[in-house]
Amino acid sequence: MSGTGRGNFGAGVSGLGSDPYRDWLRQALTPEMGERRADQLVQAAVIRRNWPATQRFGPREVVAVLQDIYGHLRKDLGDARADKWLESATQSLSVFMQTAPAPVKPEPIEPVRAPVQWGRRAHDLPLLLARVHNETALRSLDAIRATPELGGLERAAEWDVQATHAELRRWEAEDRLSSMRAEHARAEMAEQVRSARAQERLLDLTVRELEGEQKFSEAARRRGTQPSAGPGNTSMSTQLAHNRLMLTQTRAFLTVFAPLADEQAADVAPLVPEIDLEAQRLSVSVQLHPNVLRARHTLNYAEWQAGDSASTDPRVREAQEALAQVEKEAAHLLQDTLNTARQHQMQFSQLRTRSQELERRVSQLSGAGGDPLSLARVQFEAQQLRAAIRVHADRLLEALGLLDALGGN
Repeated sequence: MSGTGRGNFGAGVSGLGSDPYRDWLRQALTPEMGERRADQLVQAAVIRRNWPATQRFGPREVVAVLQDIYGHLRKDLGDARADKWLESATQSLSVFMQTAPAPVKPEPIEPVRAPVQWGRRAHDLPLLLARVHNETALRSLDAIRATPELGGLERAAEWDVQATHAELRRWEAEDRLSSMRAEHARAEMAEQVRSARAQERLLDLTVRELEGEQKFSEAARRRGTQPSAGPGNTSMSTQLAHNRLMLTQTRAFLTVFAPLADEQAADVAPLVPEIDLEAQRLSVSVQLHPNVLRARHTLNYAEWQAGDSASTDPRVREAQEALAQVEKEAAHLLQDTLNTARQHQMQFSQLRTRSQELERRVSQLSGAGGDPLSLARVQFEAQQLRAAIRVHADRLLEALGLLDALGGN
């Protein structure tokens, strides 16, 4: 393996065959590590992921192999040089993706479904429409390939298939995200109810303690051993009134929401994947964004319509400008979503560390027979942290799901 730590990548690769992305990957990796080593790493990735040996590669398969090689380079060359290599590789792949449509994986095409009766949930309709569009694009591509007179339209049709497939992926992901958000809302409500129960215990004990101190002070005043009035007595009365008010409000909340929440949902800890979001590269994701693929299809269709005059045709120029604008918007959206995921991941990690410390304190106080008020105070704080951890975990999972829907890897 070369010790430069930099990839020798070009925008295009000569001599591409029926599997252009695999060919690009092999030819792009060979200068860095030799043809034999490159083939071995590609085959290892195929075997580890149980991909069919003859599966044609697309951008996602290439990114998976690049991540494997990145792991090897981090061990051999260090993080800085491996990061530089991965940046160069993903930028080069992004350029290549602008010229090569991803392969259409052979799948049985079902007959176009009969019209759906009105009354179905409105948010199901975009998904149904995306499926029909994808099926129609696949049929159109087959028809174009079977018609020699339309051979020049095949490239635009391939982009159409890739765009409709990306749009279908997006709506499928939106459907999953809708279910995920509903599950998250139920679990977060359960956490809020548990937080309210912990707060109720803490407030109840606090009120009892303040009532006891107030009675003691009143008894002392009657005996003449304490001044009849003063800032301390006023402060205690204010604290007691405030805590009684908060206790009443908390119990009112529990009366309304406790019967609605399934508190067992809070027993299931959120499953957050271990993923290095700081190492994510968005150049490939931008080219997989549904809107970018749709704009690229429009450009290729305009080029086909213009024929030999494509370099001067205003339709082509407009399509190129539209594509550049869509790429810019997609990059901005993906970057914002990635930044959101990173922020929630950071908060999740920090709160989880604090929560582990608090859970140990709860165990220590419980085992040592600490006073009930101190234990209730720590238990309430621990429950609040659990609720906050769940919120950040849920928002992180939703952001990752959105990244996937918009072309993330």
